[in-house]
Amino acid sequence: MSDNRRPSAQAPRAGSDLPAWARWCADAAVRPWTVGVEDEAMLLDARTGAPANRIDDVLAALPAALRARASAETHACVVELRTAPHATIGGLAEDLVGLRSGLEHAVGRLGLRAAAAGTHPLATADDVGVSAGPRYREVEADMRALAHREPTMALHVHVAVPDAASAVRALDGLRGDLPVLLALAANSPFWRGHDSGFASMRAPVFSMFPRAGIPRQFGSYGDYVRVVDRFLRSGAVREPGFLWWDARLQPGLGTVEVRMLDAASGVRDAAGIAAVVQCLVRRHAERWRARAPEPEVLAENRFLAARDGMRAELIDGFGVGTRPVRDQLDEILDACRPYAASLGCAAELAAVPALAADPGDVRQRRLAAVHGLERVPALLGDAFAPEQPRLAAA
Repeated sequence: MSDNRRPSAQAPRAGSDLPAWARWCADAAVRPWTVGVEDEAMLLDARTGAPANRIDDVLAALPAALRARASAETHACVVELRTAPHATIGGLAEDLVGLRSGLEHAVGRLGLRAAAAGTHPLATADDVGVSAGPRYREVEADMRALAHREPTMALHVHVAVPDAASAVRALDGLRGDLPVLLALAANSPFWRGHDSGFASMRAPVFSMFPRAGIPRQFGSYGDYVRVVDRFLRSGAVREPGFLWWDARLQPGLGTVEVRMLDAASGVRDAAGIAAVVQCLVRRHAERWRARAPEPEVLAENRFLAARDGMRAELIDGFGVGTRPVRDQLDEILDACRPYAASLGCAAELAAVPALAADPGDVRQRRLAAVHGLERVPALLGDAFAPEQPRLAAA
């Protein structure tokens, strides 16, 4: 199909002709482009900085309002915090500060701390357990040894899109941007107590799971539904949440979810990354179908971005040779600025070049060089929850 053709008018609507899981949430059309995040944090022993497999104790200790916004993850040393959907990134950042501060206060009473990064710098598989909930026991049964690897923590960004056809347009358009986003968010250089040589070791570790990586181009919502429903009808995949693509649709929420980002150690970083995602989703949803490089080129660029972060040279999918990822990020930011003005996230988008110049993986290596690797988990905990509920304090 030509890159200049508009999406087919025959794409199915989110109506009763679709499977129940695929019906697009009507609320997304009422409040389009709102943004929320799922923020995965590691639980640490406050004395040693080691992973603490105490998610059940933590959830029981949370105040009711915070407990409603928190949940277990596959590993018992990880907790997920969920913001509400927000019209602006500023509102999201304040919400995230409140969630992180509340979690930090609650776990402190248990002799624990919380911190965020793509991996725990020191953890090995022997240090972690699988959560006791039925979903995670199912993951364990399906994934077997893969469920017992070292934990990985991510930042998932959801952006509400008014209809399913626009959502597929956004998902297809994001494919070429995902390696750049991965490089920007890279925050996991250490693995099993050693420097991995990667900027985001989380990306290849998580990629041991099936149904991971950059999804293919779908072209229409009907094609997306057909592919996912084949998994579900076969019985090989129990529900759509077990499709762990780098970006996917969440019809029940009415969102496009970008989910291959390392967890951000500080709220300021999370806000800047979320601003880029919010702008890109709207840009791609409202434009003709974007052209992306071949799947093999995208897969290689994903690897290069995970390995080298903001120092990566990515393959130019439409030319010869490679280009600095920073040049590609600058082009993305230029394209996002008009959208940021209308979405109210211009200030957060303007902070992204500072993150690109000093990304999380570089900061972690600097902390290790100055203080020793064994101190890095505690120092990540220091960055987790700013004292003041303002972005400027993060």
